[in-house]
Amino acid sequence: MADKKFTVLDLLSLELHGHDEINLRCVAGRKGLTRPITVPDINRPGLALSGFYESFAYQRVQLFGRGEVAYLNKLESEGRLDTIKQFFTFAIPCCIFAHNLEPSSSFIDFAEENECALLVTDLESTELSNRLVRLFSNIFAPRKTMHGVLVEVFGEGILLCGHSGVGKSETALDLVERGHRLVADDIVEIRCVNGNTILGTGANSLISHHMEIRGLGIINVSELYGVGAIREQKEIQLIVELEEWDSNKIYDRIGTNQRTMDLLGVKIPAIEIPVKPGRNLPIIIEAAAMNERLKKMGYNSARDFNQNVLKWIETGEAQAAYYGQDDNY
Repeated sequence: MADKKFTVLDLLSLELHGHDEINLRCVAGRKGLTRPITVPDINRPGLALSGFYESFAYQRVQLFGRGEVAYLNKLESEGRLDTIKQFFTFAIPCCIFAHNLEPSSSFIDFAEENECALLVTDLESTELSNRLVRLFSNIFAPRKTMHGVLVEVFGEGILLCGHSGVGKSETALDLVERGHRLVADDIVEIRCVNGNTILGTGANSLISHHMEIRGLGIINVSELYGVGAIREQKEIQLIVELEEWDSNKIYDRIGTNQRTMDLLGVKIPAIEIPVKPGRNLPIIIEAAAMNERLKKMGYNSARDFNQNVLKWIETGEAQAAYYGQDDNY
């Protein structure tokens, strides 16, 4: 659920563009614009209008297409207004009419009396359904904020984590210099969409593309490198944990054991990269991004290496190399 109450007025006031536009306008029931939308779904009220209210999903936004409007007109022409009156006894968030269809005068009167907002859009009902479901999945998605830097490398969303001062921002800046894109620095807001996709964006859109570089101060990445060096949001597909090199710790040198990190209930692949002077972190992260893309395409370098070693052992060449003529046992 959303952190704060999301109302019909908020839905009407959203600035959406392109394939996300819903083009809503209010035609009646303006007193109902303050009603909250609490369920991230929609309902086609055909059965309810026919008088079956036992399983009426009144908590959802009610969508009226050509079929529902035609049935409303039939009810009005027959003088059967009790069903419509009963419809508005429920605490409905709002009613949306697709195809630029206008509600009838009787329907408007009932809506005004019960303070229920009536909205109209020029979109077709099917397209409007898809856009509303996609919109609500974003608005009501579980979310939290994390300390880290989110970058896009070769199309892969990579979240850089680690203790303060380990070099996350400097590494991200080097990646931007190499042609990759910055999504957010320092504070990353993540949200789970559709139950299996983790999207990351800046916690504050006004400062998300600014970076703090110790010894240099605050820089504006979009101004320095152009708008092609930034991105508003990106799916997190790999987590890279940067940590100070520990000579007593055994690091993974083959990569056969795939680590994951849980973000809002979704397992995200994760790797540890030790940091010490002389290591070129941007190149390592680029290789990690390309390796992750190879895994999604069905090729695993570590697994292939392991299989080749086993095949080499089975051929007998390994025994011959190990038990050489110079060895005496």
